[in-house]
Amino acid sequence: MNVKSTVGLLMAAAIGVAAPQAWAQGSGTPTASEQVIVPEVARREIKPPRFPSKDFEVGAFVGTYSAENFGASLVYGLRLGYFLTEDFFAEAVYATTEVSDENFRQILPGGVFPEPNETLSYYNLSLGYNLLPGEVFFGSGVAKASALYVIAGIGSTRFLEQRQQTLNFGFGMRLLFTDRFALQVDVRDHVFSLDLLGKRESTQNLELTFGAAYYF
Repeated sequence: MNVKSTVGLLMAAAIGVAAPQAWAQGSGTPTASEQVIVPEVARREIKPPRFPSKDFEVGAFVGTYSAENFGASLVYGLRLGYFLTEDFFAEAVYATTEVSDENFRQILPGGVFPEPNETLSYYNLSLGYNLLPGEVFFGSGVAKASALYVIAGIGSTRFLEQRQQTLNFGFGMRLLFTDRFALQVDVRDHVFSLDLLGKRESTQNLELTFGAAYYF
């Protein structure tokens, strides 16, 4: 076979391969590398729940304080918090309430307090941990970030001219309506010793409060 015959055979083979491809492109038939169906799915932007990056919190609360042996009374106070990380936070609290010995006055003449109502106030510094961050849904289209937390700390209670070291521990739930505003429910047990009628006893004093907080 001479050179001209070889060149002719190669050109014929090239034309035979290129012709079907050109026909497929011209006729609109998709090749293996082309996508037959183009999906048209609207992408929805999802914003995961998160706590605000503002590190400081200031708030106020009101609720009930149940002094052991003396019943429940209204309590109110102020709260200042600082978020150390996304999960851990520190909190300082000051609150006050009025405790009554009215039940004892029905049995003992003069009661056990100098006055029928005595002021109890306390302050503490606590460390909290966001245990279960999540969301609370309002209907089908509104969700707000929330967190269930545990907290414990130490402080001081002033009552009947006595100032006693106080341990506090409990849990609560925080619900963020905006990046700067939240509502909070808190349950605490305040444990301190109290000397009444010449006998010192350790007391358990439960507290349930509802509050609002502002982040900055």
